[in-house]
Amino acid sequence: MTHLSRAGLLRLVAAAPLALGLTAPAARTASAAPGGAGADAERAVAEARRASGADPLGLLRRCVAGPVLLPTDAEYATEAAGFEVAHTPAPRLVVGATRAEDVRAAVVYALAVGAEVRVQATGHGLEDDLRDTVLVTTRRLGGVSVDPKARTATIGAGVRWREVLDAAAPHGLAPLLGSASAVGAVGYSLGGGTGLLSRQHGWAADAVRSLDVVTGDGRLRTADAKRDAELHWALRGGKSGLGVVTRAVVDLVPVTRMRGGAVFFAAADAAAVLHAWRRWAPTLPREAATSVALLALPPSLQLPPPLSGKQVVSVRFSHTGDPAAADALVAPVRTWAPVLLDSVQELPFTASDAVHTDPTDPAPTVNGGTGLRELPAAAVDALLAAAGPGSGSPLVAVELRLMGGALSEAPEVPDAVIGRGAAYSLWGLGIVAGPAGAQARPALDRMVASVGRWACPGPLNLAGGGRRDDLRTPEQRKRLEKARRRFDPAGVIG
Repeated sequence: MTHLSRAGLLRLVAAAPLALGLTAPAARTASAAPGGAGADAERAVAEARRASGADPLGLLRRCVAGPVLLPTDAEYATEAAGFEVAHTPAPRLVVGATRAEDVRAAVVYALAVGAEVRVQATGHGLEDDLRDTVLVTTRRLGGVSVDPKARTATIGAGVRWREVLDAAAPHGLAPLLGSASAVGAVGYSLGGGTGLLSRQHGWAADAVRSLDVVTGDGRLRTADAKRDAELHWALRGGKSGLGVVTRAVVDLVPVTRMRGGAVFFAAADAAAVLHAWRRWAPTLPREAATSVALLALPPSLQLPPPLSGKQVVSVRFSHTGDPAAADALVAPVRTWAPVLLDSVQELPFTASDAVHTDPTDPAPTVNGGTGLRELPAAAVDALLAAAGPGSGSPLVAVELRLMGGALSEAPEVPDAVIGRGAAYSLWGLGIVAGPAGAQARPALDRMVASVGRWACPGPLNLAGGGRRDDLRTPEQRKRLEKARRRFDPAGVIG
């Protein structure tokens, strides 16, 4: 990134309208008249304008309502920690944002000291140790407001999907969440986002109507189809860069119930089940979602005895249409091999986590994957040889997911989502702790390479490795780079 000196920061502050809008926390309730807290904030910024030797950290502390933590502070490690524990976050400073103005102040500070800004809500997407960055945690930016008439939810950047699910359900509505409701809604949506409703309603990014965002130039903007439309396009599917989102308005869809769950088989039947699944899955209607996963489950009292400590194959299924039709669709699955456990049942949609039963406890993991244009028998055989039972692969999860339907269609308001050409997605997960920890990343690489003949760009959230511009078309890369130059000219947003 381009480094700005302290003097450069002061010129930026001086040039920005209303000194970038930075106000002291007390200014939210105190008068801005001379002598009031607002005047104090304005005088502080004015002093920063005049003195190129001013302390940016001092300005940051005066302008931020939430915590500003250095590595020597007792609360630093807790504030920086996320769900993914393969890395120990070590930013130079953490800003616990409580309002958009806090985010603005953090961006201006980062410009002053030549640091990159990184953002974290729940920490599910943590991919490195954040060393020498300014980490903005958004978990305090909460709040969910549902407009049942417009079928929208306005959500803070720190909100998890569980909160949106619970707020929308009384109105007969639901968001386009993923397989786990504990994930942050905003970060998930910026990466595209695929879940149980996606084949019927499209990507989560497609459902984002507007975004409040502090861009890399320190400005607070509202981006939608009419205002800053290019920023709206780039953020939805761009995943990172450009700015820090503080609030979003997302579409909701009418759904209250589903048939959902999983059918489990022994790992010895993996080949028969995967080949049957690849023939069956493409026949499903849009209101159905399915994936098949090879799982190495740990011994646990929380797991049913047939699954605890076992290698199994899980066929996940959900259907939001007619229950009788759903039962008829899933019936053939139970004939593919002896069934260990069958959890498919009628569920309220608020219980959608029960389909994938993703882990809820933090773990040191690495993950990645790819899209697939098609899934012929040869692709299944190649995948099983590289990552299936008996292959020696240390991966604890290998999943094939059916794409298509609305996921392959362009949305009414265009966005930067990649993966619309994928008929399936492939994703793997490995544990990076313990004796086999060092083998996890190479195993993921072998898994992806095994299906290289059929690969294409897939969901960005499942690809691993950050924004992954290498997966985009030349036209997308050029358009995103132009947007980044406009809205984050110093490259401060990571």
